[in-house]
Amino acid sequence: MTDLTKLKISEARDALRKGDVTSVELTEACLAAIDKADALGAFVHKTPEAAMGQAKSADTRIKAGDAPDLCGIPLGIKDLFCTKGVPSQAASAILNGFKPEYESTVTSQLFDAGAVMLGKLNMDEFAMGSSNETSTYGNAINPWRRGNDDTALTPGGSSGGSASAVAADLCLAATGTDTGGSIRQPAAFTGITGIKPTYGRCSRWGIVAFASSLDQAGPMTKDVRDAAIMLEAMCGHDPKDSTSADLAVPNFEAMLTGDIKGKTIGIPREYRMDGMPDEIETLWSEGRRMLEDAGAVIKDISLPHTKYALPAYYVIAPAEASSNLARYDGVRYGHRAKLAQGDGITEMYEKTRAEGFGPEVQRRVMVGTYVLSAGFYDAYYNRARKVRTLIKKDFEDVFAQGVDAILTPATPSSAFELGKEVSDPVEMYLNDVFTVTVNLAGLPGISVPTGLDSQGLPLGLQLIGRPWEEGDLLNTAYALEQAAGFVAKPNQWW
Repeated sequence: MTDLTKLKISEARDALRKGDVTSVELTEACLAAIDKADALGAFVHKTPEAAMGQAKSADTRIKAGDAPDLCGIPLGIKDLFCTKGVPSQAASAILNGFKPEYESTVTSQLFDAGAVMLGKLNMDEFAMGSSNETSTYGNAINPWRRGNDDTALTPGGSSGGSASAVAADLCLAATGTDTGGSIRQPAAFTGITGIKPTYGRCSRWGIVAFASSLDQAGPMTKDVRDAAIMLEAMCGHDPKDSTSADLAVPNFEAMLTGDIKGKTIGIPREYRMDGMPDEIETLWSEGRRMLEDAGAVIKDISLPHTKYALPAYYVIAPAEASSNLARYDGVRYGHRAKLAQGDGITEMYEKTRAEGFGPEVQRRVMVGTYVLSAGFYDAYYNRARKVRTLIKKDFEDVFAQGVDAILTPATPSSAFELGKEVSDPVEMYLNDVFTVTVNLAGLPGISVPTGLDSQGLPLGLQLIGRPWEEGDLLNTAYALEQAAGFVAKPNQWW
């Protein structure tokens, strides 16, 4: 078979079962593609020896006839997931040299299912960013270009390396994490599919924490069917994570019928933002029409507290980050600053954190520490928590009115130039305007590529589902994907 790296998970699974290809051949093809794609900055720790070992084991398992769907499938793993004996730095200099002695629950489940790890993927430092420009490894680059223009574009963040690797066919799929849109925004920027499941659906154990009440892992794949296959392997109850839900995991792939007749799709009026590009507005109207043509009932809805979501998020997330990142102090693991004669423990903490954390992480730690401080706790943090409750109630009210899913844009624009928004943090934060509400409410959300803008760059639409109903959400996304018929790929320049 030619172009093995272009296969989807579902296609590779069927080819592996038929004996048309082996996992070793698939893995070798991906490793060769990765070695030629250093210009993308997607893979930051390559693990070819481990990958080949896993691929050989997978081939044995497939021959024995008792292999799960992901057996033999080569994946990339975001650098936020702890992987035993492999550098797991969360793209931060403060974790330089850190190799965990344990495996995150999600990666354990993927490897138990026979998946192959090709290496670790670039990301924003501690998952803080919307453009993958805060990484200690340097930028990840979007494989898409504007027409004949060779300006480097962002793949989105924080899961930028994952998005870039999947879009460029370096791996068949990748893991991502989503705290305020970090799976869905990069997926939209690179023309792939990304789903953030309901909070508690995937274990957070062994994933480096950013904001613990918002973080959730999910798959980044080439289409909705692949997302369903991979999500099922990633989900499940984990006693090691106190927020993990003890719920049965359905066969998500079996729920992909494409039949959404009679389903009610909500269109929230508050998502019509001032200054939203006409192309995004047109795409949204087009998505609405496609779902209507597929038999869905379209209903205009109101989510009145949407305008407060971004400010509330940028109080809650930095507050939790400031608390979570207090553990990086140079004492137990990772980087420790060189100390001068007479320096004590306070100087060690200060110098280590000043050297180890990049500017964006420092900014968020300071904001978080400020909003948690004695004089401002009620004015900022508690108020943001109350707003969060109101945002959650907005969604509950809409779902109580019989709405099955909500259709919104995934991003306020297509991929922008690297370096363009770095100088203005607020401009960068606005990239999350359509996605943060989903994290604040703990709901599942998926980004599906549905079109190209006038410069030939991909655009995505977001569907938001009811809690724990990822199967239903994936089926609606499947119907949208089929109607949109998006098959565009970036031209290879790397």
